[in-house]
Amino acid sequence: MGFSKEKIKQIGGLLIFAAVLVLIVMHSSLVYRGIVLCFDIFRPFIIGGIIAFILNLPMRSIENKILGKWNGKAAKALKRPVSLIAAIVFVVLILYLVVGTVVPQISQTFYDLGAKIPGFIEDTAEKLIQMSEDYPELTEQMIALQNIQINWDAITDSVFGFLKSGVGNVLTSTVNVAGNIIGGVFNGIISFIFALYILVQKEKLADQGSRIITAYLSPKAGGCVLKVLSMLHKNFGSFISGQCLEAVILGTMFVIAMSIFRMPYAFMVGVLIGFTALIPIVGAFIGCVVGAFLILIENPVMAFWFVIMFLIIQQLEGNLIYPKVVGNSVGLPSIWVLMAVSLGGSLFGVAGMLFFIPLLATIYTLLRENVNARNAGKQAEVMAEEEMSGEAPDEETIKEEIDVLKR
Repeated sequence: MGFSKEKIKQIGGLLIFAAVLVLIVMHSSLVYRGIVLCFDIFRPFIIGGIIAFILNLPMRSIENKILGKWNGKAAKALKRPVSLIAAIVFVVLILYLVVGTVVPQISQTFYDLGAKIPGFIEDTAEKLIQMSEDYPELTEQMIALQNIQINWDAITDSVFGFLKSGVGNVLTSTVNVAGNIIGGVFNGIISFIFALYILVQKEKLADQGSRIITAYLSPKAGGCVLKVLSMLHKNFGSFISGQCLEAVILGTMFVIAMSIFRMPYAFMVGVLIGFTALIPIVGAFIGCVVGAFLILIENPVMAFWFVIMFLIIQQLEGNLIYPKVVGNSVGLPSIWVLMAVSLGGSLFGVAGMLFFIPLLATIYTLLRENVNARNAGKQAEVMAEEEMSGEAPDEETIKEEIDVLKR
């Protein structure tokens, strides 16, 4: 039996794909190093794209809703720059609110802790003296330890040797740190400029990308790629919006609960937990550790009850509020949100948690559409056969079956 040219072409494509896949597996270490090298080269542009995507969310809302009535020629020319500046100011204000609320309080806490250390040392010394009086055997043990012969020359040589090698290491580390800081600042400037360029000309860049895809792919493949990219863009935007809404809800819950129980630092801890909650599921625990430490300095008993309260609220938020809020924003059922966070976190850490939810939402939507289309096709074949045999169902039954397939 002969094969058509189309079938031979498909088989050839599959063979090439299999050969490339085998080569990738055989030389996986080289492929990994190549990917890391490419990421390092294009890191400023990747970070710039991420910055542009995040800034685009408030910028789009400001441009379409707040400045939507700017329809004049001069107004339209100013709409994009004003929206971009307003979005940057908005993000900077949010960061300033978090940093300005949390950092001074932590600094003051460490200052208070340093002031309490002398009193703590005096209390400890008094307790040790009292213990030596109450337990004479401890004094005997201390005297025995003092009689132990110590080779101070060897210890001194070791210390000097460590210092000699340590000075060189410190200088090398200082140079490396300074180089990393300068490189980080330079890459940050490039990333920010690249993000501004993307935001100013996002429509033009989107049109250029669409034309490239349609030029090099078939109409069917190009349409599928554009559809997937559009869906990914929508899901990532919805995910970030839902994540921010969930963080606000969680921070507000802590502010209210801590205020009700008259715990110290209620507003500061609520802001910190809300900000760290931008990391899915586990981010709020960072705020819990800092908040518990601050409250511990003020009132150890209250710190214990704060941890209990945090665990209760975190369970409610992680199992009920978060899957509902974020899942509804990306159109993903709650159980799949939890699976995406767990899978992404185990594979790629925090970045995987942030990336896998919208990615899995896109895969879920595409799979649902494909399943519904296949079931609808099979149902249409069954209905055609039944109609030919004279056993066609009534109109109401057909509507019910269509509704079931659309779920």
